[in-house]
Amino acid sequence: MKIAESELMLNADGSVYHLNLRPENIASTIIFVGDQDRVGKITRHFDTVEFTTQKREFRTETGIYRGKRLSVISTGIGPDNIDIVLNELDALVNIDLEERKVKKEHTSLNIIRVGTSGALQKDIPVGAFLASSFALDLNGMLHAYRTENITDPEIEDAFIKHTGWSDRKARPLVIPADEKLREYFNDEEIYPGFTATAGGFYGPQGRVLRLPLQDAELNRKIDSFIHKELKITNLEMETSAIYGLSRLLGHRSISLNAIIANRANGTFASQPKKIVESLISYTLEKIHKM
Repeated sequence: MKIAESELMLNADGSVYHLNLRPENIASTIIFVGDQDRVGKITRHFDTVEFTTQKREFRTETGIYRGKRLSVISTGIGPDNIDIVLNELDALVNIDLEERKVKKEHTSLNIIRVGTSGALQKDIPVGAFLASSFALDLNGMLHAYRTENITDPEIEDAFIKHTGWSDRKARPLVIPADEKLREYFNDEEIYPGFTATAGGFYGPQGRVLRLPLQDAELNRKIDSFIHKELKITNLEMETSAIYGLSRLLGHRSISLNAIIANRANGTFASQPKKIVESLISYTLEKIHKM
C-alpha cells in the first residue's frame, strides 16, 4: 500500500521534506548533535566531506573519517525535533521513496548522540563523560506511538510514586539504550547514566522566571529518586525520544554527554568547549574501532 503524499512529504528533488536528504546522502552510522555549529566541529576531523546540506536547523555533513563513512546531523532542540529527524532518517533507508512503499528488507542505523548536560548527582564531576544506559521520558511525545513493548513499568511506577506525579501530565516512560552500544561504550572513563528528558528548558526543568511551577519540588524529587541503586544522573531534552523512536523503528542508539555543570555542587566548567572537543575526539575514535 502506498504512503500518501500528505504523510510522507518530499521535496521537488525527491529528498525528505525537513532534512533535505536523499538515501545516498547518509551513512549507516550517524552522529547527532543539537547545535548546527557543532556539525563542523566534528567533520573538521574527517579526511574528506562529500556532502553538505542544511534546511532550517537541520544541517547534515557526510564524509570519511579514517576510512569509515559517517554522517553528522544537527537535530535542533527538543523531542519534537527528534520525532522529525528519526522518522525521516528511517524513511530514507526503509521506505522506497519513489514507490512510497515500505521495503521488505529492514535496514538498521547506528545513532550516537554527542551532547552536553548538567549532572544531578554530586559524584559526577564537571568534565566527565556520561553514557545514558536508560532514559526517563518526562515530555510525553512518545505517547503518540505504541510503546508498551519497549518501556520498564516497574521503574516508571516507582518514579511516579516517589514524585507524586500529577495525573494531568503524561505518564513517565523508561527506555533502555541499545544493549550492544551500551556495552561498547562501557569504558572506565564513562559514567553510566539514567538521563531524564524534559520537553522544555524553563518550567519543565524547574526554572522559574515569572511563571509558577505545577510542582515546585519536582527537581528535588528527581534528584533524590533511587530504585535498586539506580539514580537519575542528568537532565536534558533529546535522549528519551532518540531511544524510544530508535527501538520502535529498529535502529541502535546511544547518548553520550559531556558534563559541563553539576547542579548538586553548583559548579560550571571554566572551559566547556574543551570538554566537548574531548568527547568528540573520544567518540570518533570509538566509532573508528567499531
